[in-house]
Amino acid sequence: MIKENQRLLNILQMVVDAVIIAFSFLLAYNLRFDDTWSPLFKLGILEPTIGYVRPLEDYETMLILLIPCYLILYRLFGMYDPKRTAGRRRELFNLIKVNALGLIYCVAVLYLIKEPDFARLFLFIFAGTNLCIDFLFRLFVMRVLRQMRRSGMNLKHILLVGYGRMAERYIDRLRVHPEWGYMVHGILDDNHEVNDTYRNVRIIGNTSILEELLATNKYDEIAITLSIDEFSKLERIVAVCEKSGVHTKFIPDYNNIIPTKPYTEDLDGLPVIHVRHVPLSSSFNNAIKRMIDIFGSLVALVLFSIPMLILACIIKITSPGPLIFKQTRIGLHNREFPMYKFRSMRVQDAKEEKKAWTTKDDPRVTPIGKFMRKTNMDELPQIFNVLKGDMSLVGPRPERPYFVEKFKDEIPRYKVKHQVRPGMTGWAQVNGYRGDTSITRRIECDLYYVENWTIMLDFKILFLTFFGRNVNKNAY
Repeated sequence: MIKENQRLLNILQMVVDAVIIAFSFLLAYNLRFDDTWSPLFKLGILEPTIGYVRPLEDYETMLILLIPCYLILYRLFGMYDPKRTAGRRRELFNLIKVNALGLIYCVAVLYLIKEPDFARLFLFIFAGTNLCIDFLFRLFVMRVLRQMRRSGMNLKHILLVGYGRMAERYIDRLRVHPEWGYMVHGILDDNHEVNDTYRNVRIIGNTSILEELLATNKYDEIAITLSIDEFSKLERIVAVCEKSGVHTKFIPDYNNIIPTKPYTEDLDGLPVIHVRHVPLSSSFNNAIKRMIDIFGSLVALVLFSIPMLILACIIKITSPGPLIFKQTRIGLHNREFPMYKFRSMRVQDAKEEKKAWTTKDDPRVTPIGKFMRKTNMDELPQIFNVLKGDMSLVGPRPERPYFVEKFKDEIPRYKVKHQVRPGMTGWAQVNGYRGDTSITRRIECDLYYVENWTIMLDFKILFLTFFGRNVNKNAY
């Protein structure tokens, strides 16, 4: 039933997309050429066209070629795939890519057929108009579908095979997101009693009855959530599921070993999974990030030079001791470097300082230090660390050697974060994990960043650093 609903929804969406493309095309023509009402002329952005303007009928010929091209691009970029768990940003990014390629297609066609009289600006107006209208339409569809699923409609019916920590985590996430529309009908497991429950999901039998249950044809999907010591059953269970034709997915119980998005390669037909994929190990990615760091740190120096000068004067007047506090931290490839901060605490014994966390209402913190720590102003001298190349604007926060030695044996994969440059701010910090908080959760955030780095993620973290609600939550 879900598959039939999806097909019908895709057909309707393709029809609406074709209508939106045609409407955007006609609207763009009027915005570009009709100076009697177009806001582009009213606001003085465009001047009335002098000379010959090709009639709409000539442009409509291009529209006939555009619609199938755009619909094909929509299909290629997964715009008609199920989007129960997809976010708005991915939808917008795909639409941007489609319209960018659509523009290239139009310009290429005009060049090949040697049509110099078509307005290129019109094409850009069309692409922008189509992007905005189509995105608003898709947001509306997503909102309606999510509301329907919360109300118990358009549900996907699931059976879990195997009960363990992955089954619990999977159920937990589905409970948190009812808008995804997943209904778990039960669990098959060989090691627990029938009628045992987890969050109202009941164990309904063992794995031997799987084929019998699949014959009822009431499940849209089978989720295999076997614990790692039961993987010997995997081949048989997959064979039964494949025989029935039901869609099957595997949620592996090795997420503490393999990253969220594993990097795989084909070794002459043999699939190889890399235990760790670090996007910043690419020279190209690393160079792009470094250029952004240099540019960003120079801009930050200009913007914060006066506040830094004012803070320096206040620190010097209100508290005896050095202005800048240098502390040894561990950075890229486990190298030590001196990290700079405005001194926010009274001068103390260096040996004691190396082993102590800053806690709430810490008596060592000076009055101006409390303000600087709460607003992150004490971190501003690290801009020079970024310029030197010891740090990045965004990355896992660097730690002192004492704590690195302490945590590397206590927390698995702790030192993986040293495969990238440490940052002034990071994914853990914008999620509230700083200061005297869970080091395990902090490392989980750091590893997520290391494995999922993109330029857009860096920009998101920078935005949340200034405007997020959690970034100063545990700043003491």
